[in-house]
Formats: sequence, C-alpha cells, structure tokens
Amino acid sequence: MLIDAFISWFMRQKSRSYLTFEDTGRIEPPTPPKRPIHLYIHIPFCIRLCPYCSFHRIPFEEGIARKYFTALREELRMYHRLGFLFSGVYIGGGTPTILMDEILETLDLLHELFAPCDISIETNPDRLARLVISALADAGVGRVSVGVQTFDDTILKLIGRYEKYGSGAQLQAKILDVIGMAKTLNIDMIYNFPVQEKSQLLSDLAILDSIRPDQITFYPLMVSDATRNEMTKTMGKRSLAKERRFYKLISSSLSPEYRASSAWCFSKGGAMIDEYIVNNDEYVGTGSGAFGLVKGAIYANTFSIPLYIDSIAQGRLPIHARKAFSLKELARYTFLMDLFGLRMDRNQFKHKLGKDVWQMLSLECLFFSLIGALSMDSRFLRVTPRGQYYWVIMMREFFIGVDNFRDLGRSAVG
Repeated sequence: MLIDAFISWFMRQKSRSYLTFEDTGRIEPPTPPKRPIHLYIHIPFCIRLCPYCSFHRIPFEEGIARKYFTALREELRMYHRLGFLFSGVYIGGGTPTILMDEILETLDLLHELFAPCDISIETNPDRLARLVISALADAGVGRVSVGVQTFDDTILKLIGRYEKYGSGAQLQAKILDVIGMAKTLNIDMIYNFPVQEKSQLLSDLAILDSIRPDQITFYPLMVSDATRNEMTKTMGKRSLAKERRFYKLISSSLSPEYRASSAWCFSKGGAMIDEYIVNNDEYVGTGSGAFGLVKGAIYANTFSIPLYIDSIAQGRLPIHARKAFSLKELARYTFLMDLFGLRMDRNQFKHKLGKDVWQMLSLECLFFSLIGALSMDSRFLRVTPRGQYYWVIMMREFFIGVDNFRDLGRSAVG
C-alpha cells in the first residue's frame, strides 16, 4: 500500500503541472502532421446529469443542441481545410446519440471529408435500441460503448441512474436485445463505489458473464475535487485498499475469456480496441471542452457553448488554451500512455523522442522494474500482471487531474 500511495501522490503532482496551461485566449491552431492522426469529437448534452460525472456536459435543450451540431460540422470542415487527416474517430459525451439525425449527418460528413477506418461512439442505456445500433452500424460505426456503470439497483438509485435508465434487470434486457448488432459492443462499468460490497461486484461480474459482450471496460470510481464532497455525503468515502482488492477480483474473473487490452479494458476475439489516447500519440479534439495533443502540445477548446458556437461562426477554431510539453514531460506522457496499453515499442519511443526510454526515464524504468511492474527486452517494455494495477492508479490520478481542469474551465465561463 505504501507503493500505491507513493504512485498516487507522484502522479497527482505531475498531473497538476501537465494541466497548467501557459497560453489562454485566442490560440493559433496547430499545424497538421503529414500523416493521419486520430480525431475526438465531444457532444456535451445529457437529458439529466449524473452527480458523480465530471465530464463536460450540460442539460439538453434541442435548440442549442442543433446549433451546436451545425457549429461542430463546420469545425470539422475547418480542420479539413487546414490539411488534417484522420484515420480514426472517437465520439464521446455527454450523450452523442441524443439527436440521431444530427449525429448521422455528422458521420456522413466525416466519411466525406476524412474517410476514417475506425469509428467508435458512446451512448447511454436510454438510447440503446435496435434501430439506433442498426443506424450507427450502417453509418460506419464499428464500436458502440454503452455506459452501464453497475447492474445493482441500490447503487443505481444512489448515483441517480435508476430513475433515468431503469433497473439492473432492464439494463441487462436492453443489452441482450442488441448483442451482435455492432461489430464491437463495449460495456462501461465502474467499481469501488464507497457503498459497494464484494457481493455486489460479484453479481455485476456474473451478469456480464451471462451477457458476454465483446468488450468490458472497468473504471475505478474517479471523482474530481469539486464533486468529491457531494459524493461523500451521498455514499461515504471511497477506499483505495478496496479498489485494489476489487481490481484483482475483476481481472481474475474476466481473464479466462477476456484479455487485457489496457489496464482497465478487457476484450475477447476480434473486438475493436479504441483507447485513442493509448494507440495514438497525436489527436485533435473537436467540440466544446475537447482536448487534443498535436506536435507535443495540448490544446483545449472553450467550455462555453455560446462562445464555441460564436467562434465557429466568426471563422475561428474555438481553441482557448495551450500547453507545450517539454521533452521530459512528453517522454513521461508517452511512458504513461503507451504502457497503459500494456506494451511500449522502444524503437518507436526513440524515433519519436531521439533517445531510448532507459536514457530519458532511467529512474522511472528502474523503479517500476524493481517493484515487479515491468519486464523488458531489446525491443519492448511490457507491463506485468502485477504492474497493471499500478497503471490503473496512475491513469486514475491523471483523469482526476483532467476532471479538475474541466471543473475550472466550466467555472470560468459560468
């Protein structure tokens, strides 16, 4: 547990510095790389907001949402005119499928402008219907990720999802109704709710075993500083010791049929993997509140929906903040993200950063090797089964840092 605590502390400090932006205001757009990179699209609208969620989201109003989609498609055209090429697309939210006619028009434009090879989209259980999945598949979507979080009715009520999406039994029935319709169906789950008992997690795992989706992503509960107090009032404090025990239970329960494709994503067969921040060292973020990483710098779009729409109307990309990584910071970011995907190609690292990972990050490599988290040969660094949880810890703290930045961004625009 001392090692866990140290890794958490270290990652928390680094996340703060990584997400302290140097430039704010009107930022010049990045220049396009010569090769295709990845594209993230953010749709921030939800019918009702979950109290634990720190993603950029606002209550759905149809008029504003339609103006937003119109601006979003123009933002995509602007990146096309700049010369960007996108090989893969991830559409997240919010609820990206909240207006199916708008998302289908946006998908048509993506094919027209960029002809991406892979498209992944998130949805919520209230949008999980055969007509929706069929329409998405016809529009070229290969991976659909549905946010279930848990099948336990007690927890669903505490986190405000029972009334929104129905009981665990109803969620299970909806998923079973669409199994096989998408090339890859991913189910997003959350574990380590403060009130969650081992028996409740075992029940979730048993239900997943009966459903047998193509892919299961099990996130630890990640709560930003701004939402932590509210969550503590509702459910109590989370236990990091319990988080470790539950992760071991999850990975051992899923391992007979699923293989770990990242520290918290488990896939079977030919499931499409779409951890875009892992598999892509550069990506553009479009939509309000989206992040991108291009040529060693992070770019963040404005969190203000009116300002986002107005910037696009004036012919400007809505980039509001920028942070250029130092070479050391970029090396650490690459180390974190590549090994979250459980393997790093040392040749690619050297080609990208000019030196071998052992030369640039000798202390990090030595530390994780000594605690049994890494194995290596002349070509690859690999995360060991023991080391997978350490990358869960680091990614948890990194994403909490991102959530804190989102909270600050939203506060700044009211």
